[in-house]
Amino acid sequence: MPVPNDRKYSQTHEWFKVDGNLVTIGITKFAADELTDITYVALPAVGTQIKAGAAFGEVESVKATSEIFSAVSGVVKEVNTMLTSAPEQVNQDPFGAGWMIKVECEDLSPLEKLMDGPAYERMISG
Repeated sequence: MPVPNDRKYSQTHEWFKVDGNLVTIGITKFAADELTDITYVALPAVGTQIKAGAAFGEVESVKATSEIFSAVSGVVKEVNTMLTSAPEQVNQDPFGAGWMIKVECEDLSPLEKLMDGPAYERMISG
């Protein structure tokens, strides 16, 4: 699965897709593959304020528990509740159905410091 070019990527393997002032956040296929079988996803409630650089949730797998970090600050507007009953969606479709939260942001500038698709591919293959 190629890395989509329509989003930004963090060094901690989260992706950020911008639509106006709404940012959809998930983890990359690389991260999902490293975790192996994801068994549980803990996400914040709608209305929660999240901060750039801070963890907003966790992904548990048979192998490890990993925190999920945000590169932007804002208010959670939507949560992928399907992951509560079907956390395997993160493994099966990390860039699509496995998205985690949508955050309304006033300041998108932190995303400018993140990697584009080709830079992220170089990081994970190097």
